[in-house]
Amino acid sequence: MKTLRFLLLLTLIGSCTFAQEGVFTYKKLPTVKLKTVKGLPYTSDSITNNGKPIIISFWATWCKPCVRELTTIADVYDDWITETGVKLYAISVDDSRSMTLVAPMINGKGWDYTVLLDPNSDFKRAMNVGPIPHTFLLNGKGEVVYQHTSFSEGDELNLIEMVRKLNRGEEVK
Repeated sequence: MKTLRFLLLLTLIGSCTFAQEGVFTYKKLPTVKLKTVKGLPYTSDSITNNGKPIIISFWATWCKPCVRELTTIADVYDDWITETGVKLYAISVDDSRSMTLVAPMINGKGWDYTVLLDPNSDFKRAMNVGPIPHTFLLNGKGEVVYQHTSFSEGDELNLIEMVRKLNRGEEVK
């Protein structure tokens, strides 16, 4: 049993490097099966942005802070794309009971993100997501360089500033 725990610990250490509290870098995203809003298969290793930064936001229709965060970003998202080339993937963790609410919500809010479904929370578990909203920032290599949970007005300004730093080749802290 001790050997198994040790091997699991080595695997965990090998898959991420802790840079500072709350910030770490994965070598790459874990490969997990997801679905598009239309129900088509999609895998997490398809989350790319041609060497530009990526934002991954875990959310649910019933999560008011999640909806506020994504709605706030939607107001400036086109400007962000033009300025930085960033791409946002919104990963819904709604279960089978509330998954039918995802498409009407994104259409009603006019969100222009790539929205993916994680109905069994496999990707959520693989990324060690606890409470939502949980947002990750990936550099152009697809490595997680920052993460945060919850949402307060102004958090989007910190997030875009970190994207700008990545584009300038600066370290994100």
